[in-house]
Amino acid sequence: MTIIAVTLSVFGLVILILGFGKIKESFQFRKNVKTLFAQSKNVSGQVFQENQLVHLPEPVQRYFKHILKNGQPYISYARIKHNGQFKPGIDKGWLNIQGEQYATTDIPGFIWKGTTAFFVAFDMYIADKGRLIVSLLSLYPIVNAQGKPFDQGELLRWLGEGVMYPTIFLPGKGLDWMPIDANTAKLTYHYKDLSLFFIVKFKENGEITEMETKRYMDEKRLETWVIKVTNYKKWHEVLIPTAFEVLWRLEKGDFAYAKFNITEVEYNIAEKF
Repeated sequence: MTIIAVTLSVFGLVILILGFGKIKESFQFRKNVKTLFAQSKNVSGQVFQENQLVHLPEPVQRYFKHILKNGQPYISYARIKHNGQFKPGIDKGWLNIQGEQYATTDIPGFIWKGTTAFFVAFDMYIADKGRLIVSLLSLYPIVNAQGKPFDQGELLRWLGEGVMYPTIFLPGKGLDWMPIDANTAKLTYHYKDLSLFFIVKFKENGEITEMETKRYMDEKRLETWVIKVTNYKKWHEVLIPTAFEVLWRLEKGDFAYAKFNITEVEYNIAEKF
């Protein structure tokens, strides 16, 4: 065989291997989405009524009156797409990223797939277990993290991203709001053996601007974790933020690692895009 023929054969083999990796990864993702939706039931028969807000802190009442209409059905399932940038480490540069996410509300759960030019990442909380998986070029696994710190961290992500499926913030099923001041309230959530919280900041018009909590940055270290949200838009009669910045608030300063812009949102469709 000539050098050119050998080179083309090797190149073709590499393409074949990468293609097989993508197919296998896509099949597993679809299977996980199906498992996620199967664990939770449809609750859209419930509707939001303003009399549910009577005993909530004043800024929380402003929030719900601003983003929901009276009689709004509860959100059972959400499927979301976004673009943006992601930083894989404190000393790393920003990478462009495309994301696809699915969430359930009656039983807490989500799965997210983030794709960059170099790696694919999966964040998930399914069947009460958190997990982070990262593969290089959809082929070589480089992270497969799970255990109690990831159960806590992934459930916190589901709760914090509730601004995109906000009927989960209505009181009930272990969720409560406590007043702090005119523009701040504390959200607490108890699920199974996990007790979570967010300190939530609101604008005068009721929009949430920032959510802060403590999350495991690794398997042993709790750090301050912050979600900042802006650019509210109405999707299917629900007003939600479409610009997200996520960061760690460390002693040496803030480390932002995700800047996402929501491009598509659909509710109550329990299947993959």
